[in-house]
Amino acid sequence: MFVSTNPATGQPIATYPAHDAAEMARILDAGAAAKAVWRDTPLPDRCQALFRLADLFEARLRPLAELAATEMGKLLPEAEAEVGRCARACRFYAKMAPKWLADEPCPGEAGRRMVVYEPLGVILAVMPWNFPYWQIMRGAVPQLAVGNAVAVKPAPNVMGAAMALEGLFAAAGFPADLVRVLRIPETLVPQAVAHGAVAGVTLTGSARAGAAVGALAGANIKKAVMELGGADPFIVLADAALDACCLAAETARMRVCGQACIAAKRFIVARPLYAAFGRRLTDMLAAHQPGDPFDPGATLGPLARLDLLENLDRQVRESVAAGARLLLGGHRLPRPGFFYAPTLLADVRPGMPAFDEELFGPVAALTEAADAEDALALANASPYGLGGSIWTADAAKGLALARRLEAGMVTVNAVPRSDFRLPFGGVKRSGYGRELARHGLLEFANIKTIVVEES
Repeated sequence: MFVSTNPATGQPIATYPAHDAAEMARILDAGAAAKAVWRDTPLPDRCQALFRLADLFEARLRPLAELAATEMGKLLPEAEAEVGRCARACRFYAKMAPKWLADEPCPGEAGRRMVVYEPLGVILAVMPWNFPYWQIMRGAVPQLAVGNAVAVKPAPNVMGAAMALEGLFAAAGFPADLVRVLRIPETLVPQAVAHGAVAGVTLTGSARAGAAVGALAGANIKKAVMELGGADPFIVLADAALDACCLAAETARMRVCGQACIAAKRFIVARPLYAAFGRRLTDMLAAHQPGDPFDPGATLGPLARLDLLENLDRQVRESVAAGARLLLGGHRLPRPGFFYAPTLLADVRPGMPAFDEELFGPVAALTEAADAEDALALANASPYGLGGSIWTADAAKGLALARRLEAGMVTVNAVPRSDFRLPFGGVKRSGYGRELARHGLLEFANIKTIVVEES
């Protein structure tokens, strides 16, 4: 039995019965049968189903957003934006799939040589809770365009959102069992990965989870894509525009209460701006108003679970004990639910949890850099490499540094976000493989070469 809890109140809101191993196997077998039908469905018809799905997302935007706000705790406007992004992604892939999946002729001296793109089977998606719709959709939509089936193992605390998605696919006219939710505990994931119908595995989560599931995929010789979070640097050079930079820093850290993999976590600031940047960011973070996600005056929602709050508090306390200065916050808020005060740590250095670990919550870590080269060295002194940003008045300098920053996505004078038009993923302990754009579309496609010799 899975229980979802409202993180704004700490009270349970719904229960969902679990699938046992036999039911899980039946769902996966049914997914393989549905895929056999779906792969033979003409691509234009598959794309039309995606267009219908986009329409449903828009028609049901408000109730879907309300469910995400209740289960996960994100502010209602953020939840509405997430649902809207899902609709736009459906339309984007429906438009681009015919071009991206078209047969490609290859040069040759005689006969015909071509590359074709075919589905692999059922893709097992082990998904997190922070974007309960978008995380599933950004992997599922391109794979459905290819012709694959998708089985989703969602995070237990957002089971309701996952079930709502399952119903949405059915309402859009996708074949029965093509997209199904596996209500299974972590203990059944090894059996799911090993199941004969599963052809590939995608996971978004912690490095620990990625190591475990990646090892299972490797042992079963199955393709895997791992997006494992990060400790993204926000590099501020001495020539950056301070006001614009601080506004962007607040957005980059506080979106979804700091619970985004691609959110900026380590703010590495050149010495001439370090003190002023810290003062301004302190004032901005202190102005946030905690409240229920449905309260239009709230700018800070709760953390999604109590254990996440407790781990974040540990990271802050251990960093302060190691020499970081607490400029703001550093404590749980005295109110119902899982609220943590906006927190700013200064003088954070390698070896502290706030520098070395992923901060998943409203906590920002400031690190002083002597110059651009020192800032780059500090940014790369991390086991993670998902995203990062560089802020400078010299775009050419920013581009040169971006090429040397060890990350899957780097922006110059912009806040990084996952965008369905751009490939997304990390390096180092942030994972491997790519989601989104054509790169993500082809991750679970059989890229088949066909040669036909003239008789």
